[in-house]
Amino acid sequence: MRRTRSVRNVMLLGIVGVLVLGWAAACSSSPSSTPPPQVPGGSPKRGAEAIVRFGCGACHVIPGIQGAVGKVGPPLIDFSERGYIAGELPNNGPNLIRWIMDPKGVEPGTDMPDLGVSPQQAQDIAAYLFTLR
Repeated sequence: MRRTRSVRNVMLLGIVGVLVLGWAAACSSSPSSTPPPQVPGGSPKRGAEAIVRFGCGACHVIPGIQGAVGKVGPPLIDFSERGYIAGELPNNGPNLIRWIMDPKGVEPGTDMPDLGVSPQQAQDIAAYLFTLR
């Protein structure tokens, strides 16, 4: 009886371990090198690097970006599933690129600063954000 309980406990721990590892792998946000269909030509990997370089995490919570825990702007969790960008633009690749490059041109009263993001950097950042599901 005691041996049966020990075997069952070991099996249970093994199952829990596999579930935890599977969950961690599913939640890891290692950006793919494949651009999402909304942003052809964008690089999610370069986008993640640009997000760090421009300090976007100072204002936003951004999954997969270490230290991106800002509370000023909206969290960008599940970004690809949102209907609108800043409540102004339908959420698609070209509109997101426009928003990233010129937020005040889209919404003059926004607190989002113009960071001098180039078209390619905006395309890469948009590609990363569209991986967030």
